[in-house]
Amino acid sequence: MKYIFLNLKRFDVPTEFGGVNRIAPVGDWGRYIVENTQEQLKKYDPAKVEFVQYFPEAHILGAAAARCENSPVKIGCQSIYRDDTAVGGNFGAFTTNRPASIAKAMGCGGVIIGHCEERNDKNGVLAEAGVTDTAATNRLLNKEIKAAIARGMKVLYCIGEKSEEQDRWQEVLGEQLDIGLDGVDKSQVVIAYEPIWSIGPGKTPADKPYIEKIARFVKERTGGIPVVYGGGLKKDNAEMLASIEEIDGGLIALTRFSGEIGFYPDEYIEIIRTYLGE
Repeated sequence: MKYIFLNLKRFDVPTEFGGVNRIAPVGDWGRYIVENTQEQLKKYDPAKVEFVQYFPEAHILGAAAARCENSPVKIGCQSIYRDDTAVGGNFGAFTTNRPASIAKAMGCGGVIIGHCEERNDKNGVLAEAGVTDTAATNRLLNKEIKAAIARGMKVLYCIGEKSEEQDRWQEVLGEQLDIGLDGVDKSQVVIAYEPIWSIGPGKTPADKPYIEKIARFVKERTGGIPVVYGGGLKKDNAEMLASIEEIDGGLIALTRFSGEIGFYPDEYIEIIRTYLGE
């Protein structure tokens, strides 16, 4: 099975507000993306390749409603809260936080947890409280993963090391895996590896041997959980990533690092075609 994930970050923000959304009015944005990608993805066998698109919360309903019959597109959300609602328990007193129950009710079948941007946020909050132990962040993410799976959602769990952590990558990634997946039903998880040290304009991308090494380590550490490349599946690295036996797919995020950065349906489809060898 191959997995092609799409993280839509905050690509909904219009350009006049400093964002990168050039494709649709905000109210139509989620619907537009699904409607302009699902028909072209129908040609792929759902038993061989899975497509999940992770939307900001405001666009989940529009995206879910745009799915046609037998749509190959699965809708996902961008993290959830570590606690959930319960019949006879907490009815939803989670101001600003999105519990797994409402994400599921809105039509989400998946969730991305532990993305480096989420980790940075949690690390920053904990640092303000004087907590610098990275295990604390992994424990919080572990609760999110369990909450999502309990609601029947599949999890894309992101791990990765920063430049200052590279010389001890086994320790860093091992902790993220061991704590983050502690007590978790691993059959409901896919791992996305983000080499944080290599992501972004002007940085040297991780090469094939390095990615192979990490993917092999992750599979050995987790008992064979699928691993996708989370450092950005793009047209210019798609063939290389497809040639790595230990890599089971990729996470598409920024599709351009020059010119008009943002999400473009045609480019999304082109990346998929390249990765799948068309």
